[in-house]
Amino acid sequence: MKACLNRTIAAAGLAALLVSGTLPPASAADPGWHTSSSLIGTSKYGDDFKRYDYVNPNAPKGGTLNTTTAGTFDSFNPYIVQGNPAAGFAGFGGGLLYDTLMEQSVDEGSVSHPLVAEAYKYPDDFSSATYRLDPRAKWHDGKPITVEDVIWSFTVLKANSPLYNKYYANVTEAVATGEREVTFRFDQKGNRELPKIMGDLVVLPKHWWEGTDANGKKRDIGRPTQEPPLGSAAYKISSFKAGTEIVWERVPDYWGAQLPVKIGRENFDKRRFTYFLDDNAAWQAFGKGGFQDFRAESSAKRWATEYNFPAIQAGDVTKSEYPTTSGQPMQAYVMNTRRPLFADPRVRKAITMAFDFETMNRTLFYGSYTRTDSYFEGGELASSGIPQGKELEILEPFRDKLPPELFTQEFKLPVYDTPQAGRENLRAAVQMFKEAGWVNRGGRLANEKTGEQFRIEFLGSDPTDERVATPYIDSLRRLGIDATLRIIDESQYINRTRSFDFDMLALSSFAQSQSPGNEQRDFFSSKAADTPGSRNLAGINNPVVDALVDRVIFATDRDDLIAATHALDRVLLWNYYMVPQWHLGKVRAAYWNKFGIPEKQPGYIGVDIDSWWIDKDKEAALAAKYKGVN
Repeated sequence: MKACLNRTIAAAGLAALLVSGTLPPASAADPGWHTSSSLIGTSKYGDDFKRYDYVNPNAPKGGTLNTTTAGTFDSFNPYIVQGNPAAGFAGFGGGLLYDTLMEQSVDEGSVSHPLVAEAYKYPDDFSSATYRLDPRAKWHDGKPITVEDVIWSFTVLKANSPLYNKYYANVTEAVATGEREVTFRFDQKGNRELPKIMGDLVVLPKHWWEGTDANGKKRDIGRPTQEPPLGSAAYKISSFKAGTEIVWERVPDYWGAQLPVKIGRENFDKRRFTYFLDDNAAWQAFGKGGFQDFRAESSAKRWATEYNFPAIQAGDVTKSEYPTTSGQPMQAYVMNTRRPLFADPRVRKAITMAFDFETMNRTLFYGSYTRTDSYFEGGELASSGIPQGKELEILEPFRDKLPPELFTQEFKLPVYDTPQAGRENLRAAVQMFKEAGWVNRGGRLANEKTGEQFRIEFLGSDPTDERVATPYIDSLRRLGIDATLRIIDESQYINRTRSFDFDMLALSSFAQSQSPGNEQRDFFSSKAADTPGSRNLAGINNPVVDALVDRVIFATDRDDLIAATHALDRVLLWNYYMVPQWHLGKVRAAYWNKFGIPEKQPGYIGVDIDSWWIDKDKEAALAAKYKGVN
């Protein structure tokens, strides 16, 4: 099923967007400068990182990568709540335009390598971090990237971006401590992730944003803009058609082209993004050629039955699957607990009991998916069994505020493997509704006191949402719930999710790293629940969750982090804030045969399209055969 990448505030599947966690003791004890950093053990490249081992260092540059996206855009400023940013911009990170202090590795979890900063250091108590800028780093106008740019970027991002505000909540200030050195000071000691994740800071050009446009109007970082901004990364905006197309071009004298993270990558001269109404329209365009060269397929039905168009049959389009080791996102139907309707956890559990994954997987998804049963799916961070050892110690102080079953029963989602099991699950749901004050009156699930019927509107932004929501809606209706689905356009959907204006989301996804930390505040904290634009879509407002989020952030070592994450995961699951859906564990991709491709791809994210290049002979052959393919 589609991964909903363009409408979730955390991307999932092709890349791990956030890395944080605990630094290895050997690194923490070293008072000197560090270049490549790892939060889980040691990077496989050691201290002598020259390039990724899977890339072709001699990959030719040239050609165009055509991509489609759904919806529209009206802004080139992704770091504010207002506006819909154009494709190629990123709400976290630099996207195609800006470089960050360090770049997260695409083939190892919780590893970063130098970019704008060539090295960093931190004291033994983790009370600050100092980054030393690469003297070669410059903006596209040739001016150097300065410490002043870094300080200004930190300040405006914390002021304007809910995501950065939560991510760097414990960072009190950024100050110049040398000509090329900037120090970030923290309000607490012992947050072992902060020195590392300061490298995720995107650096913006202060002199450009504080200047004036061609009409003499002063620019404002706090407002949307359709003036192409000055950047520092490998691409800049070449042209755009408002709301329908944006074309990026590679910067020929990009300052960082020979950095280890860039060698053999970012090979396309142009990257064109064409907007379509929805994913179905984009799919039709892919089969015709010319609009989309590479497609990560999220529909199991389409993958199984619809990749039979002429170009596939002729061998001009290839299907491939790339396993990933980066863990799986929590993809779910999300209940908005800000609404009184979902305030009672018994109601949320009853709604969860009504979801029949097994039948959907068999009849709609060709048996290709596995049920997700953890917020940290796919590795050692996922909770299991009953709490023991250090995890139990962490949970014990909150015992009287948690469901008693959490301590005595393994968390299990309902299984619909037989007709009898289905009937039992629905009966259990009816009983839970009754305990919460909702009873059946003439086939309607009604409030015992007011007589008002239980109503849920699912919100979606793509016609395929109907496919994932309708079977679930049918199950809820059998319980007497007035359940409906509303499909709206992408812009409306973004605005309504930012303002938390929904009952339930038909599909949303929350990607996690293998070393969770500060970003958990934006996912789950009470403060984020009241912050428009945050990723706490469920509106989780729970002091125990807040305490466990901090426990994760201030974990003392890897074992402590794992135990704290297990505790957080377990508490989230037993409170039934979301109805978990499914995951795949690999990237399904199809592409027109115009590419040169390295012999292997990074197993961590599955596939790195930036390591591919255009094979001019293949491209010419396709262009001769299919009109418009280039």
